Amino acid sequence: MSCNSVAVGGRGLRPGGKMAGKVRSVRDAGVRDAGVRGTGRRSSGRRLCSSPPSLASRPLLSPVQAGGLAAVFRVLANPTRIRLLHALVRADELPVGQLAAAVTMKAQAVSNQLQRLADLGIVASRREGNSICYRLVDLCVRSLLEQGLCLMEESLAGCRDQEGCC
Repeated sequence: MSCNSVAVGGRGLRPGGKMAGKVRSVRDAGVRDAGVRGTGRRSSGRRLCSSPPSLASRPLLSPVQAGGLAAVFRVLANPTRIRLLHALVRADELPVGQLAAAVTMKAQAVSNQLQRLADLGIVASRREGNSICYRLVDLCVRSLLEQGLCLMEESLAGCRDQEGCC
């Protein structure tokens, strides 16, 4: 099976929403400084979610922090990328060809989507022969997907202000 590699380097936001230099990770987007995700690491290179202070106890986000967080949500607010991330959560690691088959897309289109996720440091790749295999490296994204799915299911079921909801 043959896989495509991806190039790293996307556009970031300056305060005020203007496009700025390259965003290579969430830290570059100003989100790590906002305390949105932890700094712990496992030996596998996967970033763990730390226990940040509660959202209510934090000072109001600065325009830079809000812009960085909005950049993260814009990248994640894509049905194809959500499906790719879910496939990686389920399988732990997959080559582009298998990811493409899972979401019924061409490998090049999948590579383009993976590039956006790699730009923020959400996924990483490694070469295995002629294939490039991808894995989820930011485990906070797993929690975010679970929480988002829970919220979606709650809204469909009308489960608000009830015991057992997210």
